[in-house]
Amino acid sequence: MTYWVTAGLSMVLAAASPAVAADDLAWLAGQWASETGDRWTEESWTPPRGGGMLGHSRTGRGDVMREFEFLRIAAGADGTLAYIAQPQGGASVAFRLVRHDTTSATFENAAHDYPQRIHYVRDGDTLTATISRIDGSKPMRWTFRRR
Repeated sequence: MTYWVTAGLSMVLAAASPAVAADDLAWLAGQWASETGDRWTEESWTPPRGGGMLGHSRTGRGDVMREFEFLRIAAGADGTLAYIAQPQGGASVAFRLVRHDTTSATFENAAHDYPQRIHYVRDGDTLTATISRIDGSKPMRWTFRRR
């Protein structure tokens, strides 16, 4: 009997927990830039609206843009938020939100070659983005300042 009560209570609590919405990631919105020597990376995110956020990034050296990416944060078919990237404007790749709090978010897709994990942390006017394999190996990190 205790099992059924506990299982029932767990289902009620899970059903009562609000789903994570794009509004919960509003701290990511803004224009962010990282510059080291003549290398630069810029990333911009719109404030949440209509259940999603739109973003883009571009990386370059000197006066030449080398890479760009269209980005989106939106709910997938199952209602879970996902980070959807389109590198160089190509096919989209989705990374499910697996953890978040008021200043960080982690998205994962273990089936993708690289990256498999995308992690953002904000501290005031500093935003750190780290990509890696699912186990945290082969990390690449960018530290952005708010523009």
